This record gives sequence, structure tokens and C-alpha cells, in this order.
Amino acid sequence: MTTPTIPLIIIQGPTATGKSDLALRLVEELPLEIISADSRQVYRLLDIGTSKPSRSIRESIPHHLIDMVYPDQEYNAGDFCHDAASAIEQVIKNGNIPLVVGGTGFYIRSLLEGLAWIPDIPAAIKEELRREINRLGSKGLYRKLRSVDPAAASRINQNDLQKLSRALEVYLYTGKPISHFWEIQQYESKYRTFNIMITENRDVLYKRINSRILKMLQDGLLTEIDSLLAAGYKETDPGMITVGYREFYPYFKQVKTLEDCTAEAQKNTRNYAKRQFTWYKKIYFDLTLVASGISFSHIKKKISAFMAPEQ
Repeated sequence: MTTPTIPLIIIQGPTATGKSDLALRLVEELPLEIISADSRQVYRLLDIGTSKPSRSIRESIPHHLIDMVYPDQEYNAGDFCHDAASAIEQVIKNGNIPLVVGGTGFYIRSLLEGLAWIPDIPAAIKEELRREINRLGSKGLYRKLRSVDPAAASRINQNDLQKLSRALEVYLYTGKPISHFWEIQQYESKYRTFNIMITENRDVLYKRINSRILKMLQDGLLTEIDSLLAAGYKETDPGMITVGYREFYPYFKQVKTLEDCTAEAQKNTRNYAKRQFTWYKKIYFDLTLVASGISFSHIKKKISAFMAPEQ
């Protein structure tokens, strides 16, 4: 086994803990470049509801892997691993250290540990699964997956439409459960990592999530969603099933009040944070920080020490 040589700093944690703010401050003082590990910020036109850094911030501090595809296009962990590897290579060529930032833990794990090889899935099967989403909903898809691949079902949340669809696509096309491909996976990481976790007291975080949804509405989230629907994007498109967007479609259909849709978006975002907390329990972190008590000088000192052997 070869010794990993490419330095990689990672900041991850539940939504709304302030990962991006910390990353921006670090980039101002250290030779770093940000690589986003957010499965929703890859979608163009989904700006407010995904909490993307503003365009002015991205012009002054470049971010990699934001605005990669349109809302009706697929983007998965395999795409991320390919694009992130290219971005990391470019950052190193620039003489900087990659700073991977985001809350999509599966993307980060896939980058560090590898992703099982799976054949390309034909478009017809993907379209079939989209129809199944409309017909069965997430709970119906979950029951279907549990019947054909209980091992995968035990690792996928029943509300995660993207992962449920992916697992069922693999089964329909290959006749083998996706868990089979996970089991035969072999990978040797080339990254030397410093992995930071930002967490927060759950009650504090849930209040912050509720407030953030309200702030998104003030910033024009409904106008953004209306523009996406008017442009012809469908509710079942890969980007359009995003939490914080899908809850408001009933409002535009005039079947739910704005207050009810807002409460649903807040609840689903809190539930997403709960799933993130569960995910991170299984991961080793070099440094764990509580968002409300971060000492920037302490973090900077730790990161500088990690970077020192490469300088």
C-alpha cells in the first residue's frame, strides 16, 4: 500500500452550522481553494434555496464544483468524484491546498474511500424510476427497495429520493442489488486528510434552520421557484426534488397555504440535519468544533500544522 501524499482539508457537518463562513475566512488567511461538496449546489439556477455563496463572493473567492449542471440533469457521487479529482489537481497546480467543504457526507466518503464501479444506467430506466416516484412516492420506493435489496435499504433513508432511485436503477438494469457492488469495491486512497467536523446543539441548530427558511423566503425563494417552473423544469427533475424547493410546489398549485409549505420545508430540513448527525457518528474527525464556540485562531493553528510538511 502506498502512502497518501495529496493533502486535503475537509470541513463537514450538518446544514446551517456555518461551514461556508468558516471556509471563506480560512481562504482569506491561508493558501487554500474551496471545493464544494454539496449535492444541491451543483445545480444551476437553484441559488437561494441551496444557500450558495453570492455571485460577488464567488467572483472574489473562486469556488469549484458549484453550478455544474441544470436542474433536469443527473449528477451523482461518481460525477462528483471525477470532478473533485480534477479540481484537486488544479488547486495543487495553483500552489494551494484543496479545502473540501460541504454537508453531503456520501460525496466526501466516496472521494476518500472510492466508489463501487456500476455500469452506466440507460436513460429509459432512469425515466421509468421518475414515473415510479410520481406513482409511489418516497415511501413506496423504499418498500420496493427493501424487498429487492434490504442491505441497501438499511443504509438509505426512506425520504432520500435520489439514493432510492439510484439503488433501484442499478437493480433494474443489472439484476444485482447495489449492495453487491458495494461489497466488491476495492480502493486505495491517495489523499492525506485533515477532517474537521462542525456541529451544534440540536435545539440551537433547529431554530437556526427555521430562521434560515424564513430568510430564504424574504430573499426571493418563491420567485426563484416560480422562475424554474416557468422555464419548464418538472417537480421530479433531479434538482427540483431538493428539500426547500419541493415543499412549495403545492403552494403554486393552490392546494396548500404558504404557512403550511413553510412549516413543511422547515421540518424536512430539520429531518435532513438529523440524518446528517447520524451519518457523522460513524466517521473519525481530526477536529470537532461546536459552531457557537469556534476559536478561529485554534483552527488556523491546527490547519497550518497539517500543511507545514507540504510547504
